[in-house]
Amino acid sequence: MSLRLAYYPGCTLKTNARNYEISALASSKALGIELIELPRWNCCGTVHALAKDDVMHYIAPVRNLIRVEQLKSSGLVDGERLVTLCEMCYNTLKRADIGVKEDQERRRKLREVMEEEPPYGGGGVEVIHLLQLIREVGWERVKKRVVRPLKGLRVAPYYGCLLLRPRGLGIDDANNPTIFERLIESLGAEVVGIPFKAKCCGSYQTVHMGHVASELSYRILRQAVEGKADVITLACPLCEYNLGERQGEIRGLFPDLKYIPVLYFTQLIALAFGLEDSVGLEMNNPDPRPLLRMKGFLREA
Repeated sequence: MSLRLAYYPGCTLKTNARNYEISALASSKALGIELIELPRWNCCGTVHALAKDDVMHYIAPVRNLIRVEQLKSSGLVDGERLVTLCEMCYNTLKRADIGVKEDQERRRKLREVMEEEPPYGGGGVEVIHLLQLIREVGWERVKKRVVRPLKGLRVAPYYGCLLLRPRGLGIDDANNPTIFERLIESLGAEVVGIPFKAKCCGSYQTVHMGHVASELSYRILRQAVEGKADVITLACPLCEYNLGERQGEIRGLFPDLKYIPVLYFTQLIALAFGLEDSVGLEMNNPDPRPLLRMKGFLREA
């Protein structure tokens, strides 16, 4: 019997990161988890909710949390947990829930502004990341589902900022995270540790300060290449953009950089589970398919 949980995709998962979503849904289903997309969801608020301690910036994430309670009331999901994929969405929704719960005055103001919505008191919905859910399911269960072990694939995990910080909100130890490493090992691949695995890639500064994001991303990419990693894996669409899509621009500034594919962790899971039609590798840039075919993880085109 499947576990049915509310799922918040966020904006990027429906556009530039569709490969993240399709591989996540397929992999979750293979583990007995049915992710039910939240009805009438809206943008989580992203950087606007993180920028200021402003009540108005809580409206977008709180509205999504109200939708979870409504979905639970309809009987379509088990419990009031909300699964996220994007690191930014996870961080914003989680912080909003805590911010509402801990501030009575904020709750009062939100009720006044959101008079057509049911009141939300904070703490009623547990926001979790898919990586946490897979850890709960258990690494042994992941191993049992693997039909194509990724033996011989050297993978550098990259956490970025928002999965681990601020402390008390992250999904793992901010100084010594291991959740990615355990997943990679469960899939049969080899972990390549890099010192900058939890350093910022430049995040949304890539919009106005591209050279800064390029330099930060270059340091991360160079460490993975020097460690002889075949690929980098991560959990954030914005990190994927900075480390993957922008590699051509980065090489313009740093010609010594060698291309290295960047994959979402759910794509690695889907590959190892034999869900080749649900990996979405054609959307990745640089293209990882030649490497994966050479290593025998993909059928010949």
